Amino acid sequence: MTKTIAKYQMWIALLALYIIWGSTYLGIRFAVETIPPFMQGAVRFLISGLILVGWRRAAGDPAPTLRQWRSALVVGLLLLLGGNGLLAWAEQRIPSGIAALLVGATPMYMTLIEALRPGGVRPKWMQVLGLVIGFGGIVLLIGPAEFSDSGQQFNLIGVAACLMGAFLWSLGSIYSRNADVPKSTLMFTGMQMLMGSLGMFVVSAWMGEFTHFNISAVSLRSALGLLYLITFGSLGGFVSYGWLLRNAPISLVSTYAYVNPIVAVFLGNILGQEPLSGRILLAAAIIIGSVVLVNSFKSIPKAAHPDPAEEVA
Repeated sequence: MTKTIAKYQMWIALLALYIIWGSTYLGIRFAVETIPPFMQGAVRFLISGLILVGWRRAAGDPAPTLRQWRSALVVGLLLLLGGNGLLAWAEQRIPSGIAALLVGATPMYMTLIEALRPGGVRPKWMQVLGLVIGFGGIVLLIGPAEFSDSGQQFNLIGVAACLMGAFLWSLGSIYSRNADVPKSTLMFTGMQMLMGSLGMFVVSAWMGEFTHFNISAVSLRSALGLLYLITFGSLGGFVSYGWLLRNAPISLVSTYAYVNPIVAVFLGNILGQEPLSGRILLAAAIIIGSVVLVNSFKSIPKAAHPDPAEEVA
């Protein structure tokens, strides 16, 4: 009986992870409709980071060292300011489902970066095949309008920003593998959020978002989107992820990286009236299939303490 209950708990937590992290892309799109992208990210990660760090300190986790805070600064700037910040900026210009597919290919970018850096791990031939197929899927997704059955072409500036964000996300993920980090995954995630929010506040001020921001112009949908990102995306998702890491096979937990883009595409279509064409579905199948192929033969060693922010919007 106890094993049956535990099994149901595991699948409930996994389903929550699929839906929560898959839905954050649409949450970002709603938030940036009337809240500047870097400002909403700064507020989101400041609140979430304070809650996570405060919680873990109250639970008995030791205070992070200065060196660990430096690691959190580098990773937070790359993952959250660079990755999530550019994603939010891009979602002012491209549909959330398309952004999710571009970000979902992050394991491909990581494999390519790892292969090109000095002393990096060279990919196996099946991984190379996966890279070729995956980038072919991206070209199909964002290529000329003639490729599309609807004649639609996505904003190339938004696409470029999203791809650059995914590249920075990959750099931060690779850096974190050998960085000095706390034993608690949730503590380090909270630290990243605080450091990332600091960078987002600076960029937001530099871009003049505070000068032009009018709180009375914030729509209810944007406010609810930001609230959802704080409560469910940044907190509920990480709690589910942390519980699954301790109670479920890692091979099962890792499937969220394949399911989240699919959830994002369909939620964007159903709730956000985003386009869903045969071209998008085919490109999604190619990209996700290639990521599965790349990860199946992955030879890059995992970090001692997995970073759940690697694949999260």
